[in-house]
Amino acid sequence: MSRGFARARRDVRGAAAVEFALLLPVLMVLVFGIINYGDMLSVRQSVSQAASEGARAAAVNPGDNAAKLAAGKKAVDAALAAQDQKCSASGCTITIAPCAGEGTKSCATVVVEIDYEGMIAGFGLVLPETLTYTAVARVS
Repeated sequence: MSRGFARARRDVRGAAAVEFALLLPVLMVLVFGIINYGDMLSVRQSVSQAASEGARAAAVNPGDNAAKLAAGKKAVDAALAAQDQKCSASGCTITIAPCAGEGTKSCATVVVEIDYEGMIAGFGLVLPETLTYTAVARVS
């Protein structure tokens, strides 16, 4: 009886190894997808922070419009430093224009757009190629 039991146990171990080998690629794609998606969310947060910082800096700068634009670009550059991006290299636009719906007030609008390549190759089909964020702040 012990011989038959040992053989059945060996067959079960072999079946488990085959099942693991079949499921491992699916699990690895899932794990790497989660890691890549988390990285994309981190970069997106940096882009939104950069746009917000640029709009705030442009809005509170006491100088003329050129000084406001320079302050906004400098703030965007500082916020994007962690991503090795710069306002001039990325699609960064800063405008000072009348606020929507309020013709008497001016607003600083900052649009930051960067190319996102992804941390792990092969996930470009499900992740965006560019990350864009817009922030608006009323000029004081």
